Amino acid sequence: MTSTKTFAAILLASASLVGSAGAQAPAGPAAGGRASENFATRCEALAGQVMGEVAITAATAYLQTRTLPAGPGGRTGQMAPHCLVEGTINQRVGAAGVQYGIGFELALPVEWQGRFLLMGGGGLNGSIRPPSGPVAAGTRDALSRGFVVASHDSGHKGAGFDASFHADQRAALDFAETSVRTVTLATRALAEGFYGMAPHHSYMTGCSTGGREGMLASQRYPELFDGIVIGAPAMRPGQSNLGVEWAQVLLNQTQPEIVAGPAGITAAERLVVDRELTRQCDGLDGREDGMIFDVEGCRGFDPAALACAPGQSDSCIAPERVEALATAFAGAPFYVPIPWDTGITFTGPGLPGYLPAGAPGPFGPANAARDIDIAERINALQWDAVGRLTDTAYWTNLSTYLGRGAKLMYFHGVSDPWFSAFDTWDYFQRAREANGAEAWDDAARFYMVPGMMHCNGGNAFDQFDLLGPMVEWVENGVAPDALTAARSDGTQGERPLCPHPQYPRYTGGDPDAVGSYICTTG
Repeated sequence: MTSTKTFAAILLASASLVGSAGAQAPAGPAAGGRASENFATRCEALAGQVMGEVAITAATAYLQTRTLPAGPGGRTGQMAPHCLVEGTINQRVGAAGVQYGIGFELALPVEWQGRFLLMGGGGLNGSIRPPSGPVAAGTRDALSRGFVVASHDSGHKGAGFDASFHADQRAALDFAETSVRTVTLATRALAEGFYGMAPHHSYMTGCSTGGREGMLASQRYPELFDGIVIGAPAMRPGQSNLGVEWAQVLLNQTQPEIVAGPAGITAAERLVVDRELTRQCDGLDGREDGMIFDVEGCRGFDPAALACAPGQSDSCIAPERVEALATAFAGAPFYVPIPWDTGITFTGPGLPGYLPAGAPGPFGPANAARDIDIAERINALQWDAVGRLTDTAYWTNLSTYLGRGAKLMYFHGVSDPWFSAFDTWDYFQRAREANGAEAWDDAARFYMVPGMMHCNGGNAFDQFDLLGPMVEWVENGVAPDALTAARSDGTQGERPLCPHPQYPRYTGGDPDAVGSYICTTG
C-alpha cells in the first residue's frame, strides 16, 4: 500500500485539480463535461491509499443520482452525485483472533457547500449505513444539501444486537465512545485533502444509538461539532429494557397459576385503552382526531377508568390487569414514567407499542416469569463496565460546548416503546438547570412527536426537517421555533412541531393546515 507521505501528496494533487476557483469557494465542480471527468479522476485516485491507520479500500465516482436498495417499509432512497470513499481505521486482529477496525463510508458531493455531517448509528452498530444523512432532514437529506457525509460501524462487524465484540477492549471502547471522534477527524481530513479546504462547519445527526452518540459528542468531545440533532437517544438502555421486562412480569402475575406462558393485552383490551385515551386526552389540544398533542396535559391520564366495575365484563379491563399497567406506566426507582399515548396499542409491523403483547420481540421470546429481582438487576447494571461508559444520561455539564456557540436539537416520539420520551425530556431539564436557563435556552430545543414510535412510524406527523433550522441557527443566528411536520406515508395534512412543552392547539379552519393551530402551553 501507499505510504502516508505518498497519500498526502495524492490528496494535494487531487485538490489541485479543482483549480483556483476551488480554493476560493466551497462548492465542488458541477457534474458534466471536463469538470465531471476531473472529479471522477480525483475520486478514483484515492482507492488503495493509506494515511496512518486510515486505509481506503475503494473509491467510486457516482456522477448521476444513485438509487439505494429498498430499506424498512420497502422505500428506496437516492443519493445525490458524489464520490463514495470506503475504508477502515485501525484494521487489526483482536480478541479470539477476530478481525476488527472501524469501517467507514464517506460521501464527497460533486457540489460541496463546505459543511460536514457525521451520521449516528443504530442498535449495537456493526454495519455501515449509506452516508446520506437522512435523520430529521425531512425530504432532503444532508448529501442532497451539499454536505460531506460520513457513516461508520463503530469498530466491529455484526448483526444489530450482536454484543460479542465486547470481548475486545478496543472494539468495546470504540462502540462506547471513541469511534465518534476517530471517524470525524479522519473523514474531515479526507474531505479537506480532497477539496483543498476544511469544512467551515461540522454537524451530527442520529436517532436511537445515533442519538446517544450525539449526546456523547456534546458531553465528551465538545469541540467536535457546531450543531447536533439528537433523536430518541439510547442513553441508558439497560434501565429502559428492564422497564419493558418489568411491565411484562407485572402482567404475567395477573394470570392463573396454571398458565405457563407470557401474558398479553388482548385486542379487545387495546380497544378499551384507545377509547379511554380519546376520552381523557385527545380533546385537550382542541380537536379529537385520534392524536394527543397536549403531551403534558395527558400526564393526568387516570388508568383506573379502564377497570371493570363489579359485575361488568365488557368494554373494560380486569382491575388486577389495570393495576399492573398503572404500575408499569407510573415509572420505577430505576426508570421514568411511560407516556400514555395512542401508539402504545400498536401491534406492528415493526416494534409494537409499549403495552405487553406476550409475543417475541427484538431480543427473543417474551418473558414468562412471574417474579423479577429488581435489586439484583439494578446491581448488575451498575457494574456493567461497557454500559457505564456507553450511557449518556448523567453528564450535564456542557459549558465548553455551549461556550463555543454550538447548538442542540432533541426530538422524541411520544409513543416510543423502547425509550421513554419523558427520560429524554428529564435529561433536557437537568441540563438546563446545570448550565443555566439563559445559556441553555439560547442553545437547545426539544420537540415531542405525538404518536411517533421509535425514531419514526406510527400514527404521527413523523417527517420533519431539523437539519435546515439547525444550520440557520448555527450559521445565521436564527433560533428555531415551530416547525412544519408531515406524514412520511404521504397522507395529506401538516401540523406544527412545537418546542416542548408547547403543543399545537387547534383554533379552527382546515384541520390539515398548519395555520389552523397555534403553539401554546395553555
